[in-house]
Amino acid sequence: MVDQDRRGHGRTAMSAQVKVSHEVFGEFLFSTRDISDGGIFIVVEGESFDPAIGDTVEVQVQGLPVPAPVLEMQVVRKSNDGFGLQFADQ
Repeated sequence: MVDQDRRGHGRTAMSAQVKVSHEVFGEFLFSTRDISDGGIFIVVEGESFDPAIGDTVEVQVQGLPVPAPVLEMQVVRKSNDGFGLQFADQ
C-alpha cells in the first residue's frame, strides 16, 4: 500500500484563533485545526478567502497575554474546509 500522506512532520490537534492577512483578500480571523513543526491548517467556513497555492500570508496567533509575532507563511494545500500553511523558513 502506498502512503498518500507526504507531510514531513507529525501533526498535533490544536484549536487557536489566528489573524491571517493576505495582500488581496485582506484580514480574517480563523481557527486552526492542527499544527506541526512545518505549519498549520486553518479552517475557513463561509468566508471570501481563496488564495492560490504558493501565495504568501501573514499569520498571528490571537488571544495571548502579549502580542504574538507575525509569521510569514505560504499556502501549500487547499481542501474543502480550509488551507494548509507552511512556515516560510521551511
